[in-house]
Amino acid sequence: MARYDFYFTRLLYESGDWDVDIRMPSNVLNSLVEYTTLKVDPAERMIALSDPKVLEAPFCYLAGHKLVQFTPAERKNFERYVRGGGFVFVDDCNHDIDGLFAKSFEAEMAKIFGGSALRKIPNNHPVYSSFFKFDGPPNTSVELNGWGDDLVHEYLKAIEIGGRVRVLYSNKDYGCEWDYDFRNKRFLAVDNTRFAVNIIQYALGA
Repeated sequence: MARYDFYFTRLLYESGDWDVDIRMPSNVLNSLVEYTTLKVDPAERMIALSDPKVLEAPFCYLAGHKLVQFTPAERKNFERYVRGGGFVFVDDCNHDIDGLFAKSFEAEMAKIFGGSALRKIPNNHPVYSSFFKFDGPPNTSVELNGWGDDLVHEYLKAIEIGGRVRVLYSNKDYGCEWDYDFRNKRFLAVDNTRFAVNIIQYALGA
């Protein structure tokens, strides 16, 4: 079996709708190949959050629009993965702060890690300079078009353990923003998947 520096893992959870933004992973993986020297598995891996194989993943993605209500097995694995040094990028596809996904996911994090664990991170956090340089989280077209709660979210939230972000949480709907065929990037003035490269480079400890 080929050895890779990185593979993209989507987390399947029993509640809600995890199967969103289906073209996004291949787009992001293409960016990693284009910009970095990582040896990248070109295939997205989909693993149930309750499966012990999750604990081996270098990076996990969890997203959706609907309810997030982990089963006991999912909750246990999520905590073990995060406390064991894993990294989860969580994206609210509703791009709001008061929707069902946002409220239920934040409630799950409070159950697992405590009510104050999920906090805003400053816009000079290392995740914004781990590869490309950003002055904070890049805006998405869905925010600028006034969808969701009509707000441009000027921050991301995170759970940090041991001085490192282990859960990075976005209400900006990056998954939708990056959900297009990677060959269409040539039509963009600036490649909007560059921030995904930053997230993954940070997750890998770069």
